[in-house]
Amino acid sequence: MIASCTQSGPSGELTGKRGSWFEPVPFGMTFVRRGSIRVGPSDEDPTKSIDPTKTISIDAFWMDDTEITNNEYRVFVNWVRDSMALDLLNKADGTPQSPYAIFDVDGNFVSLDYSAKIDWKDTAALIDLFLPAEERFFGKREVDSRKLFFEYQWINYQKAAQRANSFNYQSGKYDGGIKDRSDFIEREREHIYPDTLCWIRDFTYSYNEPWTSKYFWHPGFDDYPVVGVTWKQANAFCQWRTKMQNTFFAGNGQATVMDYRLPTEYEWEFAARGGLQNSMYPWGGYYSRNQMGMFMANYKPMRGNYISDGALATMRVSNYPPNDFGLYDMAGNVAEWTITAWDPLSTTMVSQLNPNYQYNAEDSDPPAMKRKVIRGGSWKDVGYYIQTSSRTYEYQDSATSFIGFRCVRSSFGNNF
Repeated sequence: MIASCTQSGPSGELTGKRGSWFEPVPFGMTFVRRGSIRVGPSDEDPTKSIDPTKTISIDAFWMDDTEITNNEYRVFVNWVRDSMALDLLNKADGTPQSPYAIFDVDGNFVSLDYSAKIDWKDTAALIDLFLPAEERFFGKREVDSRKLFFEYQWINYQKAAQRANSFNYQSGKYDGGIKDRSDFIEREREHIYPDTLCWIRDFTYSYNEPWTSKYFWHPGFDDYPVVGVTWKQANAFCQWRTKMQNTFFAGNGQATVMDYRLPTEYEWEFAARGGLQNSMYPWGGYYSRNQMGMFMANYKPMRGNYISDGALATMRVSNYPPNDFGLYDMAGNVAEWTITAWDPLSTTMVSQLNPNYQYNAEDSDPPAMKRKVIRGGSWKDVGYYIQTSSRTYEYQDSATSFIGFRCVRSSFGNNF
């Protein structure tokens, strides 16, 4: 944005002021103040990794106080569905007077009108969005979830920051074979419907069909963490959430830009510890039970007695008390995607200031390059994996019944 030069006083003195600014508290998120911790194993490591301990410093950020739920992710799915329907209806109308789009005074398309009412009975226009007749179960007309894609863009700052790709002010061109700024803009098109079959695929010789057919949409599971989402789908959700927030601010004349994303694994660990430097678990202490013998998280205790902690598989978010930062389920329930790429020795490589190791793997890359760090352990993991320092990985294109995610948003002005 280009701002007017109004930062000097009436006497021509430099003031550097441009009005007050206040960061609104995002709904459903908790503020994690800046600080430092020592990362590394909190206990004996059965995986025999050689991760050292290291002192790091983390800037302030906001974090979802619970994992993203089925109800919240369905808002995303329904928005994508409705957007695709509006696009089809607008194309079928084909005029500058279409009720499904917004046009400028010259009749040029500006954007879809998301407030427009969708006529779901318009079979001719929406036929491409529904299941073909031969694939319908008992002839029921349903949206084909395989066709739900979300398209978005993001700036590859890592690529832009490479000295070999710098702009040469003498030649007026970019070095490193870069054509222009568009070479730093990444475009993604991601299928966003969760893999509901993960409940069957993850287990052999079991009967999990009711979880497959009901978990994502049944009201009884509304407040359960969404599962069956890949790392790429979780990133797409963050991009959509960013779009929704910034569209709202722009509509109210505010230039604020809020970017939602997945946490780095070190942000996640810092938040999970809740200000407790050496705690093995988010609640502090050295045990997974409290003084009354009650389990403090949803995981796999008692050599596989799943229900001894109160749940068979996943359970409602915020069922257990929060940590000292006010964050729920930072241990157990579902493991959580981070934005960080996996390397067993990444702790030795990363910076001490906002550390992160990131690699944007392409589809053509070998599987080893597609590993992303997951944290927190899940309902089907043993106690070691719900410790705050435990780290493992999953492949970015994998969707399982035990991995979900939560979003973070960097904080500006409140980082005290």
